[in-house]
Amino acid sequence: MRIGIDARFYGSLAKGLGRYTSELIAQLEKLDRHNEYVVLLRRENWDQYEPQAKNFRKELAEYPWYSWREQLFYPWRLRRLKLDMMHFPHFNVPLLYRRPFVVTIHDLILLQHPTTRATKLSPLMYKLKFRAYRWVISSALRRASGILTVSKTSRKEIRKYFPFAERKQIVVTYGACAERFHEIAQAAAAAPKQPATGTEDPFMLYVGNAYPHKNLDRLIESFRLFRKRGHQNWRLFLVGAPDYFYERLQSEISESDRAGVNFYGQATDEDLAQLYREAQFYIFPSLCEGFGLPPLEAMCAGLPVAASNASCLPEVLGDAALFFDPEDPNDMAATMARLADDNELRQQLIAKGRTHAKRFDWKTVASKTLELYESCSNKFDGQHKF
Repeated sequence: MRIGIDARFYGSLAKGLGRYTSELIAQLEKLDRHNEYVVLLRRENWDQYEPQAKNFRKELAEYPWYSWREQLFYPWRLRRLKLDMMHFPHFNVPLLYRRPFVVTIHDLILLQHPTTRATKLSPLMYKLKFRAYRWVISSALRRASGILTVSKTSRKEIRKYFPFAERKQIVVTYGACAERFHEIAQAAAAAPKQPATGTEDPFMLYVGNAYPHKNLDRLIESFRLFRKRGHQNWRLFLVGAPDYFYERLQSEISESDRAGVNFYGQATDEDLAQLYREAQFYIFPSLCEGFGLPPLEAMCAGLPVAASNASCLPEVLGDAALFFDPEDPNDMAATMARLADDNELRQQLIAKGRTHAKRFDWKTVASKTLELYESCSNKFDGQHKF
């Protein structure tokens, strides 16, 4: 079987989606030496991937994401490769592509939390974009031979918003910490302590973007309450690449709310490992997630985790995290205080977190993905669907 993987998001270009794509390909190279793979990349990430197995090769696909070129010319490029199965690791499947494919739907956040605050577009343009998104994802789900998603919660949401998907094979593969992250975390734990924050004050840590569903405005409000109630020397570090949403967050919070809040900016994996080592605990206030990788990475690095009780987070984090209501600043502040004041609780969560994180691995993700490729291919008995 000749399998194509849309890796235009490969590597550092697309953050979580890029990590998903690169880790999946790396494990498939180790797992499958029988099928032939064609990995499609853009010029921007062409040099980031070099095939490690003889049955893998890369091809150029210079079609920008969400563009008219992706819709018109990418299907033609794929048809010329005569693929038996194509894997799109994101919802943006070209509408004109008619051969067998599987698609990964990571989340339906745009449908669950539609808001003009999630875009820089005008309300009218946002409305048009929202309709286009729903159309494209609905079309992808209808045409897909099989569907992959990253949690049971996401599978439930797919079936809720697109009832016809009940008839489809939807496989949950979860996600996992990158192998390289495990290595970096271990190296940081063994290295001499070198403060990455420039302060000796205790701090809690958030890693991620500042999109509205991440709920950072309530996190900052809760942190203000936490400091007001006897924890004035604590700090909150927000780690994420500076962008429109982080800049807007900084402009909207008052001087009183800003006290103790540090906008760290973008961090390398090495920086993150050091931050995880120095922080007292990790906090994740999101209202909605498809999987929620950052708190799992924090567990892997030996950091206690406090997380929202919304969406998939209780499913993914289990009993290894301390949960709070993300819409209640008082509950969030009380949870912060519990972790800040109870060293024994922190140690219990560290032990549980490290054990829990080991339940997730990319080898299992790749194995389940390969099973779906083969299952969907068998349905067509070697014939392409046009």
